[in-house]
Amino acid sequence: MRPDLETAAVPPETLRRVAIDPVSRVEGHGKVTLLLDEQGRVHQARLHIVEFRGFEAFIEGRPYWEVPVLVQRLCGICPVSHHLAASKALDRVLGAERLTPTAETMRRLMHYGQILQSHALHFFHLCSPDLLFGFDADVGRRNLVGVLERYPDVAKKGILLRKYGQEVIRLTAGKRVHGTGSVPGGVNRALKADERAELRRDLGQVIAWSREAVALVKRLHRSDPVLYDRFGHFRSGFMGQVAADGSLDLYGGALRVRDAEGATLYDQVDVQDYAGLITEAVKPWTYMKFPYLSALGPEHGWYKVGPLARLQVCDRIPTPLAEAERGEFLAHGDGTPIHAPLAYHWARMIEMLFAAETIETLLEDDALEGNELVASGARRRSGVGVIEAPRGTLIHHYEVGDDDLVSMANLIVSTTHNNQAMNTAVREVARQYFDGRALTEGLLNRIEVAIRAFDPCLSCATHALGKMPLAVSLIAADGTELDRKHKA
Repeated sequence: MRPDLETAAVPPETLRRVAIDPVSRVEGHGKVTLLLDEQGRVHQARLHIVEFRGFEAFIEGRPYWEVPVLVQRLCGICPVSHHLAASKALDRVLGAERLTPTAETMRRLMHYGQILQSHALHFFHLCSPDLLFGFDADVGRRNLVGVLERYPDVAKKGILLRKYGQEVIRLTAGKRVHGTGSVPGGVNRALKADERAELRRDLGQVIAWSREAVALVKRLHRSDPVLYDRFGHFRSGFMGQVAADGSLDLYGGALRVRDAEGATLYDQVDVQDYAGLITEAVKPWTYMKFPYLSALGPEHGWYKVGPLARLQVCDRIPTPLAEAERGEFLAHGDGTPIHAPLAYHWARMIEMLFAAETIETLLEDDALEGNELVASGARRRSGVGVIEAPRGTLIHHYEVGDDDLVSMANLIVSTTHNNQAMNTAVREVARQYFDGRALTEGLLNRIEVAIRAFDPCLSCATHALGKMPLAVSLIAADGTELDRKHKA
């Protein structure tokens, strides 16, 4: 079936429309619409992104050195990812082919702190209420406050894990949110000895808590494998970055793509050549684009990115604890790739453990206290910076004129890569659970659960703690309201 469901065979006047507006407990604002026939079968399911950001347009004409700070305003939760992706693109413009050891290590430390805090935030604050209480639990307790009351130890550790990641960011970027530590060609700060010691002090506990988080997700999966393995299940390819030896590297590397069966389609694709690999399609009902592999076309070339993809495109994780957990994760697939959206949570916690182990390794590097911060070389007109953000592959592409002003900007954010995957997950969940006759809060929440699994960043809005106004109406073809639900 085509990714964008066909409705031409069904008279439009016979279809009913269900709208979920807004989707809650995600970053930003979006809505879901379903079109149902008279038997309640889903003929179309769409996730609409209803905001227009315009960053690519108003970056043009700005001095290139402003860009790494400016683009962070895309997001208040993962600004570090945009900060670093822009810096990496502009490294290329400045001819900084190889950063100084201090700059490379500081940036990597900053990035893995970002991975740690973002994964902790998403799982513990936004998704754990659904997984711990159940999708049909009373909405009054299915939130972070409810988790704090019922599972205080889990909630506390989640909060402290995020706090540690934010401290890593503060000490490397200058601030917890919207820092300035990374600049084109390198960094503008190094760590002091006491700051390095401060981060080392609590790291053993952070690694232990990260292992507990992985164990928690495994228990949830094994307690109800039918739900976790089948909920919103669909097959697609995967894309992510890997190091030269095929290992997982969230800071840099080359692109690798595998198909739904796990066969490698493309390997070690230079990120500077991303435009030859990917085409961005547009559709009239959303502001978010639909990327696909150019050679396969829009119907067959879409893919998933993010933790679930990264653990299955890499050959190994270069830290022992996370690699052991990855082996157990892959074994759950019984020799075939894992495609279930809820498995994103398991993969995400393994990556959080990987981030904690990597931070431990990076803190052993004396380059963090070095004095050489910036590199340069022969200028270029353009540069591409790619990083594995918490949500997936993030691409920044800039062209800069002789006047040092940006003349072109193209950004493909992680959630954009997952756009078709999220739309497909919504469709599959709607088909699994929607009966076409009555609307319940638990049913609507299932559709949102499918979207949350991808950890989407729909805009730079703040997160809600599980209570966001939601009004849904079921409208007949003649415009009559058949059913309506509202939650405050």
